Amino acid sequence: MARAKKSASSRPQSLRIRWVRSAIGHPIHFRETIRGLGLHRLHETVVRPDTPAIRGMILKVRHLVEVTPETQS
Repeated sequence: MARAKKSASSRPQSLRIRWVRSAIGHPIHFRETIRGLGLHRLHETVVRPDTPAIRGMILKVRHLVEVTPETQS
């Protein structure tokens, strides 16, 4: 059965990413990904656009971060 594609308008425009678990003891590429997302300190929050590249980075370190959709007012 074919699945219907989600339209781009149903995705949030940006994502709020919060670093919640330390990267100590994790491989260097996890720490580099955290840094690439723009996070510098534990419990810091950044807002990034919802793009496939950002989604891929989040997927890589999903056990270290919390992600919530950014609400547009």
